[in-house]
This record gives sequence, structure tokens and C-alpha cells, in this order.
Amino acid sequence: MDIMPFIWIAVIVVMAIIEGVTAQLVSVWFVAGALAAAIVSFFTPSFPIQLFVFVGVSVVLLAATRPFVRKLKASTKVVPTNADRFIGKTAVVLEDIEDVKGSGQVKVGGSVWSAKTAAGVKIPKGSEVTVKEIVGVKLIVEPKA
Repeated sequence: MDIMPFIWIAVIVVMAIIEGVTAQLVSVWFVAGALAAAIVSFFTPSFPIQLFVFVGVSVVLLAATRPFVRKLKASTKVVPTNADRFIGKTAVVLEDIEDVKGSGQVKVGGSVWSAKTAAGVKIPKGSEVTVKEIVGVKLIVEPKA
């Protein structure tokens, strides 16, 4: 009994897992190439032929689908929200910001936000801070220089 079909099936499984974990369309072509090589392995025991089919199918599929994938990736651009306008702005601390306790609130542009620091320092109530970024529903701030 030839072991090559099982090796190609293992390659399919590994590449599919990598594709599932990355979600970047990195190894989907190798899954198809390994599938073709696994099919060929039932007809010929020649590893060079199987390898040629694996590489050939992978390269052809990559070349054929590259424009589609590029277009797909371009259509999934991040659309900035109006909250992005707060980045770089000055905010006033309404509640002490203590990352260890998970507490802290700031007011910026008339809106009250939960906040944490970029450096993990404690910032007392009444201080002015600069908004560096937004992560989820929290502003990441640093003390104003």
C-alpha cells in the first residue's frame, strides 16, 4: 500500500488549518494543489510527478485568482468612524485612570469615554491627557506634556 495519498491528505489538513487560522488567503492554493496531488498519487507512485502537479496546480490557481483576491481585499478597507476625530485631542480626566483597577474616564469633545493609559501610569482626576488611539470602547491616553 502506498503511503503518499495519506501524506497529501495530511498536507491538505495542515494547509486548511493554516488557512482557517490566518484568514488571509495564504494557503488555500496549496490545499487545492495537495488535493490534486493526492488524486494523482492514486494513479502513479512517482513522487516527482505528484510534486509537479502540486506545485503546478498551486501556481496556476494563485495566478488565476490573484486579481479576484486583490479586489476582495481592497473592498474590505477599514472605514473610519466619527470617533476617530478624538485622536490627538486633549481630554480631561473625570475619574482617576488606573489600569490595574480597570478604572478611568475622560471627557473629550463633549463625550465621556472609559480610558486607560498607553504606559500603564496612574493619572489623577482633573488632569489633561492626549488621546492616542481608540481600542474597542476605550480611549488610550497619555499625560499631556
